[in-house]
Amino acid sequence: MTEHNPLREAVQRKASFLQTMRAVAWSFFGVRKSADYEKDVNQLNPVHVIIAGLIGVAIFIGVLIALVSWVLSSGVAK
Repeated sequence: MTEHNPLREAVQRKASFLQTMRAVAWSFFGVRKSADYEKDVNQLNPVHVIIAGLIGVAIFIGVLIALVSWVLSSGVAK
């Protein structure tokens, strides 16, 4: 008996991790065409999306920390 498991099917999607990183990067800006969104929903692996999101958040926080450190060390924020 074959069981229909949508989560198992979603995890086996064939989009590359680079495609997932690109989709997550665009989602950080909040600009995405609806056609591209529909394509992503059907192709991206949800596990890759979570990992790419965590990587994106870590990079974003790192850039913010570096920017604040640079502003504070330059003496502009006295």
